[in-house]
Amino acid sequence: MTSPHPAPQRPPLPLGVKRFVARLPVHLYRIGLGPLFGRRLLLLIHTGRTSGLTRKTVVEVVECDRTGGSWTVASGFGPRAQWYRNLLHTPQATIQVGRRYYPVTAQPVTPEEGGRLMARYAPRHPLAARLLCRFMGYEVDGSEAGYRRVGESIPFLRLEAAPGSF
Repeated sequence: MTSPHPAPQRPPLPLGVKRFVARLPVHLYRIGLGPLFGRRLLLLIHTGRTSGLTRKTVVEVVECDRTGGSWTVASGFGPRAQWYRNLLHTPQATIQVGRRYYPVTAQPVTPEEGGRLMARYAPRHPLAARLLCRFMGYEVDGSEAGYRRVGESIPFLRLEAAPGSF
């Protein structure tokens, strides 16, 4: 059965200057300026699936459960993003939010929950939601149903804090 809304061609992974700009938040975290991002972005410290080396990337927090200690993030480059593939292979990671570090375990989110996440995210961050969808090649009409459809094809991960660490 084919989907009535096939996923568009994902944008190419950034290279050169675009890659440097995309990685700039990692450097800002490295020099101690991570707290400037508040709770909107987090530094994800994970293990490379083939190299075994420590890797770092900054991702946007789509939703945060401050009482339960979980953060949900999306892969704007789809399932081929290296950090996403690394977490599927080795789900144990560490995140930095502000100045605090948390050991976490990554859990994939179902497409249905991804749709609900995107539908909740869009009204909280309307400009970011429109730009993100456009960047990923999706057309959205601004409706809850439109964002829900897009969210069903975006890979999301829930990063759950280790018991007692939050």
